[in-house]
Amino acid sequence: MFILVDNIGWGTFGVHGGTIPTPRIDKMASEGQAGREAKVSFRIKFSNALIIFAILGAASPVLAQQKGQWVPGQFGLNAGVIPEPGFTYANLALSYSASQLNNSNGNGLPGISGNYSFWVDENIIYYVPKHKILGGYFMPYISLNYATGELVASFTGTNLSGAGGGSGFADTYVQPLNMGWHFGKRVDFVAGYSFTAPTGRFTQGASNNVGSGYWGNNITSGTTLYITKNQGTTANLSTNWEIHGQKSGTNVSPGQAFTMEWGIGQVLPLKKDMSMLAQVGVVGYDQWQVSHSSGTLVLPSPLPPIPERAIPFYSVHAIGVQGNFILPAKNIVAFFKYYNEYRALSRPEGRTIDFGFSWTLRIPKPVPQPQAATS
Repeated sequence: MFILVDNIGWGTFGVHGGTIPTPRIDKMASEGQAGREAKVSFRIKFSNALIIFAILGAASPVLAQQKGQWVPGQFGLNAGVIPEPGFTYANLALSYSASQLNNSNGNGLPGISGNYSFWVDENIIYYVPKHKILGGYFMPYISLNYATGELVASFTGTNLSGAGGGSGFADTYVQPLNMGWHFGKRVDFVAGYSFTAPTGRFTQGASNNVGSGYWGNNITSGTTLYITKNQGTTANLSTNWEIHGQKSGTNVSPGQAFTMEWGIGQVLPLKKDMSMLAQVGVVGYDQWQVSHSSGTLVLPSPLPPIPERAIPFYSVHAIGVQGNFILPAKNIVAFFKYYNEYRALSRPEGRTIDFGFSWTLRIPKPVPQPQAATS
């Protein structure tokens, strides 16, 4: 089990926007891809809750490992699709909410009622040069993010309650190395390295943090498999391995985490000339902590410190749906996704909703197709 204390349990979330490009449908539409990714980290502290549980004799089983910076649910369909050469701007609005706090067995903690929620707006700028490098496309990008969140909780059988929250400019996500390849007409694949800079407001012990307080490093990949010859049906998989530095003001480095996000989608023409498309599918995510946090968790006096290695790992699993609206010739994609978490250990169990759009300014501009002569 766990309860929120600074970077523990309910109090730590990061966000990374996944790709929502126009799918490769070479035989269905001649133009249009857009890509978008982002990342932001968000933190809230609620130390009173831990003190309450310590008084009730439940402090040790309600802790969770220091959580990472990646909130799953950003990738889905078109995880490996490569944007067209040029500049891509994407905006993603993400909302997460949870009213159930689970222990290390996946059962809700009794005696706690309340809600944890956060919202983030991600602004992503993506650049893809025209010329290939090593047979692929170089695709660096940066994400600038604003986040806000709130935690309200009360405890059954007592008059104890508490709250915390904050808002502001959050951590900055940068992917300086990112490469994508087309393997024939069946597979698109991207792989890269990214880092999270702790630009968001963070003070150890504060209740209104909007940043993580530490640097993060990520090894990422995305794959789209075209199941049908016309590339309308796809299977998609993205992965992220995150490694964390030491949190400011502490001797704690959060443990590594691995996230897998997937989706199976189908493109449907909304017009016969393929100038307007819909894409629908089933999506999901799975995240596991894969290594212990290092250091010692310092609790409010008079509680003794707790070694991070003694605290349970967290994990979460979710399934949902995604819908995209695509205008290939205009390089515009609008999207909506909903995920419901059906299994969570040592963390909240809730739901994720995100929506937004992406637009690509192609460089160079595509050459207009000559119109057929009329008699």
